[in-house]
This record gives sequence, structure tokens and C-alpha cells, in this order.
Amino acid sequence: MSGADEDAGQTSRRKAASESGASEAPAKPRARGRTKKVSAAAGPDLGSDKLYFKIGEVAQIVGVPAYVLRYWETEFKVIRPQKSRTQQRVYRRRDVETLLKIKHLLYAKKFTIAGARQQLRLGGDAVEMAPPASSYLASQSLAALRESLDEMIAWVENAETMASTAADPVEFIRTHGGARALIDEAAAAGEAQPLLQRTGREPL
Repeated sequence: MSGADEDAGQTSRRKAASESGASEAPAKPRARGRTKKVSAAAGPDLGSDKLYFKIGEVAQIVGVPAYVLRYWETEFKVIRPQKSRTQQRVYRRRDVETLLKIKHLLYAKKFTIAGARQQLRLGGDAVEMAPPASSYLASQSLAALRESLDEMIAWVENAETMASTAADPVEFIRTHGGARALIDEAAAAGEAQPLLQRTGREPL
């Protein structure tokens, strides 16, 4: 093979490699699109992972009285709460999000009922949601803080009890069911031998 043929072969291979690399490049935009879709589908932070809410909870989240929610149900057919076995209204998470959209349209954008209904019908997915009521989010944060404090208090009280019983051998034995219970527990765990079965000490 001549030098000209080798140069031509190398040139054609480099061209094919560059075309192959260019054809594989568009894979990254699809990955970004998937990430954006996941973040958009996460929905608003309602302070809870629940899928169903009672009307009292929804009223706190949206920040309107319960009778306003009942009125919106009559005006916006897209809101269809289910009924529990006790015939109480149960709202899906999607219903809560729709109610937040209605609140944004009526309170922030100043639409009429008819105008808000039209906005939801034309492009409901693009309508912005009002944030959950700040009083509801504050109550959720306080409840989580109270639960953490209760766990901490229980841990401290348990640590104090353990310390007091450990410092007083009599109290320690009493709280563990007596000496016989301690001996049986240690023997079952293989940590102690009955006194009569212990081997004698070697003479000094």
C-alpha cells in the first residue's frame, strides 16, 4: 500500500470517528429533561407525606374556612372529594393542590369565579399555586419539634434512671427482678457459672 493510500485511510477513519462522536452527543439534554420532570412532579411542600386529608386539615393548609371549601366545590367541578366510611369529606393530594391554585387565582390574581374556572379549564397544569398557609406550616414545625423534645426528655430520664441504679447495687438488683433473675440471665447468656460448678483456684 502506498503512502498516499495510508494517508487517505487515516483521514477517512478520523472522519468516521468524529461523525460517530457527534451522533452520540445529544444524550445529555434528555437526562436534564428527566431531572426537570422529576423535580416538577414533586409538588408543593404540604408539611406531610399523607395522600388524603380531612376537610379540617385542608382548611388549615389552604388558609380558608371549611365553608369556603364547600362553596368552591359547588363552583369548581374539578374538586371531587371522596367520602369516608363515616361520610366525612376526604380530599386527595391533587384536590389540595387544585384548591391552592384556586386561591391564587381568586386572591392574588383577582379573578372572578368564572374567570378562575376558565383559567383552570384552559391550562390548569400551568396555573401557579398559592403557598400553604404559614400558620399551618408553623404548626407542623412545632409538632415535629415537640416530638424531638419528647424523645430527648425520655432519653435523659432513662439515662438518669440507669445512672442511679448503677450507683446503688441494691436498687440495681431490685429493678432487675432480684439476684436470682440476674444470675439466671447471666447464665443464659453464658457470662456466668453457677457457684458450685466453678473450678477451684490453683494454690499459690
